[in-house]
Amino acid sequence: MVVDRSPDFEQVVQKFFPHGRLLRAWPLEGGVSVEMTVLEIAEAPSGGQTNRWILRRTKGPRRESRSIEDEFRLLEIMHTVGLASPVPLALDWSGEIFAVPYMLMAYVEGQADFVPAQPVDYAMQMAEELARIHAVDGRRPDLSFLPGLDEERAMQQPLAHVNGSLDEGRIRETLAAATPFPRQNAPALLHGDYWPGNILWQAGRLAAVIDWEDAELGDPLADLAISRLDLLWIYGREAMQAFTRQYLAKTAIDPRSLPYWDLYAALRLVRLAGADLKGWAAFFEPYGRKDITEQSIRIFYRSFVAEALEKLESM
Repeated sequence: MVVDRSPDFEQVVQKFFPHGRLLRAWPLEGGVSVEMTVLEIAEAPSGGQTNRWILRRTKGPRRESRSIEDEFRLLEIMHTVGLASPVPLALDWSGEIFAVPYMLMAYVEGQADFVPAQPVDYAMQMAEELARIHAVDGRRPDLSFLPGLDEERAMQQPLAHVNGSLDEGRIRETLAAATPFPRQNAPALLHGDYWPGNILWQAGRLAAVIDWEDAELGDPLADLAISRLDLLWIYGREAMQAFTRQYLAKTAIDPRSLPYWDLYAALRLVRLAGADLKGWAAFFEPYGRKDITEQSIRIFYRSFVAEALEKLESM
């Protein structure tokens, strides 16, 4: 662990914990667009209670940092409705300490688990929490700052460095013919990237859903499909099927359009991974998942796409 007692972090503590003392700070792995630092603070002059908070800030300039402010507002709303998400503490866009906005939120004890002893149980817990997230009505006025999901715009985004081996051309043609997708569901709050890497576990229980920077409003089937594909190649087919059954049992969602969204999720993976599935697989090696390989991802991916296309042909 690299300990950092930067004067910047000391200033953050002085601003929000005037009687506190910074004991140590260390970085957490974050996404492409954010930096996260854990601040361990003794929140009384004498030492007192020690708490950990996460300082989250964007890597880009201020004009690209709106997501931090929106994410903080979203965490506030989720906290009020009791979702399993980090508790927000403070937001600072003054520029007095950092050049970009940043927020403080509670540190959640737990970690992502890519090798659960009971993957089906984990998948079912994920389904129950996703159902609770989607119970938040996307038409709430206080969520109007979030963007709306636009599947047509997403499909028009270029696919860079793709080698053509993942049937992306056929998927794009199928979806283009069906756009806009049939709408049977009211818009809901969407996480946007609900997969095992954004779930923290503690003693086998779901502790928190993190990384809400891709949150938007739209058809809950979009989240469901993204989760289904990632669960398939990470936790396995049985876990994906249990996840889907549990989610549908916990919601009143109409699943008839799910095959379209499954193809949408497949195209999204192609866009994110490009031709570097080998690099994606390598991410899991330090977590003890050498069984996740470029070949295994392709096999699961192709079966997922084939099943969606078969369902569409029978509709």
